[in-house]
Amino acid sequence: MTDPDRTFAFDDQLPRVPLPTLEASRARFLEWCAPLLTDDEFAQTERALADLLRPEGPGRKLHADLVRFDATPGVGSWLDEFWPSRYLGRRDRIALNANFFFLFRDDTPLAGSTGVEQAQRAAAIVTAAVDYKLLLDAERIPPILQRGQHLSMAQNKYLFSETRIPGDPQDTVRVPYSDEWPGPSTARHILVLFHGNIFRMDVLGPDASPYATDDLADGLRAIMKTARPAAADGSVGHLTTLARAEWAGVRARLRAEPVNAAALDVIETALFCVCLEDFAPRDTQQACDHLLHGDSGNRWFDKAVSFIVFADGSAGINVEHCGLDGTTILSFVDNLLETSAAEHAGSSGAQAQGLPPFEPVEFTLDPVMRGEIAGAAAAFEAFAQANATQAVSFPDFGAEQAKSLGLSPDAFAQLSYQLAHRRSKGLTGATYESIATRQYRNGRTEAMRVVTPQILEFVAAMDDPAASPDTRREKIRAAAQAHVSRAKQCQLGDAPEQHLWELQWIQRRRGEALGVTDPMPFYDSPGWLITRDDYLSTSSAPSANIQYFGFGCTSPKCIGVAYVLLPDRWNLYLATPTSVAAEMHKFADQLRVAVGELRELLADS
Repeated sequence: MTDPDRTFAFDDQLPRVPLPTLEASRARFLEWCAPLLTDDEFAQTERALADLLRPEGPGRKLHADLVRFDATPGVGSWLDEFWPSRYLGRRDRIALNANFFFLFRDDTPLAGSTGVEQAQRAAAIVTAAVDYKLLLDAERIPPILQRGQHLSMAQNKYLFSETRIPGDPQDTVRVPYSDEWPGPSTARHILVLFHGNIFRMDVLGPDASPYATDDLADGLRAIMKTARPAAADGSVGHLTTLARAEWAGVRARLRAEPVNAAALDVIETALFCVCLEDFAPRDTQQACDHLLHGDSGNRWFDKAVSFIVFADGSAGINVEHCGLDGTTILSFVDNLLETSAAEHAGSSGAQAQGLPPFEPVEFTLDPVMRGEIAGAAAAFEAFAQANATQAVSFPDFGAEQAKSLGLSPDAFAQLSYQLAHRRSKGLTGATYESIATRQYRNGRTEAMRVVTPQILEFVAAMDDPAASPDTRREKIRAAAQAHVSRAKQCQLGDAPEQHLWELQWIQRRRGEALGVTDPMPFYDSPGWLITRDDYLSTSSAPSANIQYFGFGCTSPKCIGVAYVLLPDRWNLYLATPTSVAAEMHKFADQLRVAVGELRELLADS
């Protein structure tokens, strides 16, 4: 009989992610791309898609292989190969480009129990995380139930000791709950980074009892007292900012030295990172920026979870994305922050055991490797400087106000983004929104394309001097309803992009064996390229325990829009290349105007 309180009790019982038919994906894709295309571009896309899906054509053979894979014993979802290809297959940097962050609130029970002293705040976070780890090991983290549906808990297996390993042509993952490492992580140590130095520190004693919070704080203070600022060519963490194939080659040379292989083993098996900063951020903006990238010598971006604690005790988390989505991290963070350190310690059985053992993680570095490290440091610093960001806050407007105006909060947000974007850049461009699908087995997210015909009509009406207030309100509500309908389609797995993208991945993986090796013109068609060339990349993280959520932009013209929309407030973190920073700042200004206009219009109704 299934124990309903065990963490993974329902994972194998969840419904499978629906696999769309080719006909459904063709119709849906053409519908979704049409608002962004000219008539000629749409006709060209329609022809290319018809060619892909013709009888006995490449799309049919690739889809048949996908049907075969989905029915294979042991396969949980037709997307089980898609996610590694999408995340582990990317060849650019993951630092700033892929990892995301949360900035914690300073008034949560966990923070409130320790004040603002850096080591004590960090120790409280470690205490809470170790408690969560032990509960997870025993499967005592309750399965999440949302609107009566159980959600997949599979991503929790990537929280502790998961490390992304660079490779060519694709990365791999070193992780527990795998054939190579069955069951939970057996590691007893974490990584502590300070001044560009890496230390190993035990958080579980010889008998596996967690160290008391005060012991952990003493250990962190001892590390900070011991560490001297590392030279730029000596902080190996800089290498994790390299493009993946380049990092793979450097790592292979690094591991050739036995001392370095042992050091990497300590790093890769550690439960998580704690990155201690030697400064207090001057404002929220700087805190967010350093959570996103920071001093790369004081990071190991390949670790799944890195807690970052500043000198004033403010804190947040940086997350490697390949196995973890925002919804899983939010649940994890909420669990940590909503309980005091003393309660976490009591739950885990933490005991006073004295100073935890710690030691530096040391590498043997020849002049060539030092040159690689210094080069990576300089290149990433320049890359980070080429990234412009802005924090935007609406402290007096949130989800409850949007509902009181008769709109879905997310629809209100997206309509505001579209209006602000049109006014700041003079066009409506491709917009991505992440939609969670964890109600399915191995479910993660679906790609929603926000721009609908109703969005275009709404934006046009808002700047049409001849449009009456009633007409504008009608267009607002029609666009909001279309948005909600599309989001529901994505939640039901009735979306085309990932299906068609996976067919392209299958050709790359098995095209020769399937006899599908010729170029497929659809993937160079205007519809495929324009619809996925984002001007806005949006994602939300609704948690009362965090202040800001953020990630980098995804293209040379894209604005990343990470937002925390809560009942009583709305905070956004924007990111874009510095070359188009002026447009981002104008977007932020226009967003404030758009929100005010929509509020006024809808309130008057």
